[in-house]
Amino acid sequence: MTTTPAALAELAQCAYRIRRLALRMGEVQGQGYVGQALGYADVLAVAYGHALKLRPDDPAWEGRDRFLLSHGHYAIAFYAALIEAGIVPESELETYGSDDSRLPMSGMATYTPGMEISGGSLGQGLPIAVGMALGLRHKGNPAFVYNSMSDGELDEGSTWEAALAAAHHGLSNLVCLVDVNNQQADGPSSKVLGFEPLAEKWAAFGWHVQRVDGNDLPAVLQAFDTARSLPEARPRVILFDTLMGKGVPFLEQREKNHFIRVDPPEWQQAIEVLDRARQTEGAHA
Repeated sequence: MTTTPAALAELAQCAYRIRRLALRMGEVQGQGYVGQALGYADVLAVAYGHALKLRPDDPAWEGRDRFLLSHGHYAIAFYAALIEAGIVPESELETYGSDDSRLPMSGMATYTPGMEISGGSLGQGLPIAVGMALGLRHKGNPAFVYNSMSDGELDEGSTWEAALAAAHHGLSNLVCLVDVNNQQADGPSSKVLGFEPLAEKWAAFGWHVQRVDGNDLPAVLQAFDTARSLPEARPRVILFDTLMGKGVPFLEQREKNHFIRVDPPEWQQAIEVLDRARQTEGAHA
């Protein structure tokens, strides 16, 4: 699929806005998984700005593509994408993480329109996605199921059982998106439990595999388009190598951990850095 420079520029603007919205939500609570949000924004921009079939005014539309946020702690990034997609109004941003908010700090399907599952118990998303994909196929529904997960979930046996099942059933309507940022709560993911060679592992399980720089917007876009257009009757996985804190250099360079510390004055500093970078990019466009 050919994408015009104007369409690519709009996706870049979408990624910028997702990063900015996530930082604003983080400032509301003084905390949040903003490192992951900044790193994964390009993937979410392509998902919600290009790939997914959605009706913003009808999030439960039966013909929609399903997007499962298995890594529920990425909710701050996901809410930013929902705001960009017009599913959640931007005015609700100020309620992030508050009592009775539709935007709790971890993703919960009972609270948020457009949230398909309550994620956060890692290793749950892909098994659910396999069931959804099978169900849609049995109903003759051509929608895709996207399961978004962290590299920490590669530690879970349920992930690999589901991978086997998806290949066994030839689920060509299933796309797994893996954020490979090499960070989890116990330290670098590759040191907690080594997962390389990752692409070869997924291929051995019967999946079509792509591995791209998750912060290279054209590469992310091409990977989504390829995953949707493949003729083979097998599931697809895209491995996105991302950098936590992407777009805010002083957060990119900070010691990487699962929950990057952001001091109170730094929220606005981070937003200002994003804004200046975006203005510079716009001037050079």
